[in-house]
Amino acid sequence: MSQISNDTPTLLLVDDDATFRSVLAKALEKRGFSVTTADSVETALPLAQANPPEFAVIDLKMHGASGLVLLQTLHELDPATRIVMLTGYASIATAVEAIKLGATQYLSKPANADEIVAAFGHNASADVPLDSQPVTVDRLEWEHINRVLHEQKGNVSNTARVLNMHRRTLQRKLAKRPT
Repeated sequence: MSQISNDTPTLLLVDDDATFRSVLAKALEKRGFSVTTADSVETALPLAQANPPEFAVIDLKMHGASGLVLLQTLHELDPATRIVMLTGYASIATAVEAIKLGATQYLSKPANADEIVAAFGHNASADVPLDSQPVTVDRLEWEHINRVLHEQKGNVSNTARVLNMHRRTLQRKLAKRPT
């Protein structure tokens, strides 16, 4: 973590992948941000409440609560906070939900520091009202699996290899409909 100064913009980086979080924090510090990191929504919430950041980079799917929970809280604390949502499970539904909740931009992983800094300048429009039932992380995973299955032309064995998942586990996941 960097020392906070008055002229350095503050940035909260929340991701449960320790290596990715460390590398991205260093890259963002080199680009002029004072970076505070957390590995979950639960550890990030007290940090954000104590010192609302000017910028935030949040992973969607982490252990514990979804990044959408933190996104909404950050936006409520300070609507001017520029927030980029990162995810390895990109879908149109979650992108729309993230933008509605106050994200500046929604990027698929892997995203580098330059793409993230550029995304802070993006102006999102959230004119569509929020759904009363936000998309679940299980639904995101199911959509991602089905997208990869489609890319593999329905071949379950190839899809399992691409997803680094056992074939039977993939078949069980495909049989279930997300809530």
